[in-house]
Amino acid sequence: MNDVLRQVTMVLRAIWRHRLLGIFVAWAGAIIGAIVVLMIPDKYEASARIYVDTQSILKPLMSGLAVQPNVEQQVMMLSRTLISRPNVEKLIRMADLDLALKNKLAQDELVDHLVKTLEIKSTSRDNLYTLSFRDPDPNKSRRVVQSLVSIFVESSLGDKRKDSDSAKKFLDEQIKTYEKKLEDAEARLKDFKVRNLDAQTADGRGVIGQMADVSARLSQAQLDLREAQNAREAVRRQILGDTAGPKGAEDPAGISIPEIDNRIDAQKRNLDTLLQKYTEQHPDVLGARRVLKDLEQQKREQAIAIRKAASSNPSVLLGDGSTASQDLKRSLAVADGNVATLTTRVAEYESRMARYKLSLKNLPEIEKEFAQLNRDYEINKKNYEGLVARRESAAMSGELEAASGVADFRLIDPPRVSPKPVAPNRLLLLPAVLVLSLTIGVFASFSAAQLRPVFFDGHALREATGLPLLGRVSYIGNPAGERRERWNLRMFVGLLGLLVGIFCVGILYLFLHS
Repeated sequence: MNDVLRQVTMVLRAIWRHRLLGIFVAWAGAIIGAIVVLMIPDKYEASARIYVDTQSILKPLMSGLAVQPNVEQQVMMLSRTLISRPNVEKLIRMADLDLALKNKLAQDELVDHLVKTLEIKSTSRDNLYTLSFRDPDPNKSRRVVQSLVSIFVESSLGDKRKDSDSAKKFLDEQIKTYEKKLEDAEARLKDFKVRNLDAQTADGRGVIGQMADVSARLSQAQLDLREAQNAREAVRRQILGDTAGPKGAEDPAGISIPEIDNRIDAQKRNLDTLLQKYTEQHPDVLGARRVLKDLEQQKREQAIAIRKAASSNPSVLLGDGSTASQDLKRSLAVADGNVATLTTRVAEYESRMARYKLSLKNLPEIEKEFAQLNRDYEINKKNYEGLVARRESAAMSGELEAASGVADFRLIDPPRVSPKPVAPNRLLLLPAVLVLSLTIGVFASFSAAQLRPVFFDGHALREATGLPLLGRVSYIGNPAGERRERWNLRMFVGLLGLLVGIFCVGILYLFLHS
């Protein structure tokens, strides 16, 4: 610790020995620094404040119907990318800064200068943006900020309209593509349905459903046919019973045949007359009985034939023209018509059942093909409807933006120039120049001490030479040397005080003037 203190003391003594050199260097540095600070041109700042209102009453009302972009993020990204080379070139033309440009190089330098000096400050919480620019010419600063405000507002609207148009164009192209795919899928599905027209019904049921329906109808038709046949047989039996009487229903000979019946009745009367005259063994009586027996046999044969004919066509028995006969004849005709209709219906249903059973062999392949076609159709239809819905949403979003705008840009503070220069800050630069000049003076004294070193005690000399120290000789000053030393001290203090005083007066003047 003592060694460190001794070294520091030696350095300070060496610097103090060359104090006049240091104060002269400090004066030179202070003068140069003050001239540089005073020669820096004044800069005037033009600024404007813009408030971006991202809230709109239409947005919650149109939620779910139109696309709701993240306006805050868009505006923030716009503020960060606004100071780009194309926008700065546009700003130069708008602010008439290109009038003084002589060549392309000067324009590039001006663009680079503006890119570095233009500032956009924002507070994301309040959506408040401050646009500022500094330049020695206050009118130029105001024109630049005014142009920057216009570009800031117009860029958001133009970019959004461009994005909306690009989205609509892309959706239209995709819709045309999927519309063609949907038409092709519909054509293939239509061709399939035409080829397999019997496999589908109006209500969309397949072959199995149709078979179940036809089977039920066939069973019902067969039941109706049996009922109609039984009803017809009942009418036939009724016709036979009414014509033959109670006996004719059991004995075919009981059927009335007028011609033979008349001859039988005449023969019976003749037999009765003969029996009154002759005995049973009389030849006339025997001949009459033989003739009667032949007539009855003939009647029986004709009755059997009539009965057989009546079984197939009972109307042959209804030839007397009575009301009952006409009613029975009409009933029999209705019954025959019902039987014929139901027979045709049963045959048709049986034919359909046969066709459906044959179609069941090809049903798995048909269903597989139909499922594939229907899947392709549904996918294309879903994509097409989704694209159409998105196009309508995009169109509605564009109309919403046209009605309410992406955001409401409110100019809180119009572009204005500060009445006094905002740069350079001489109140801060002058004290910095003073401190820096004094630091340079100390460094100059230290450098001189290092170039012409002096040993202030024996210990330092012994360490530097490595030789033993035999003794020390003291210096006794004279009056002239003391006067010179006091003069140097007064000069140093005076120059240092004058330097500090001049700077303090200058800083005070600038403070009062500002």
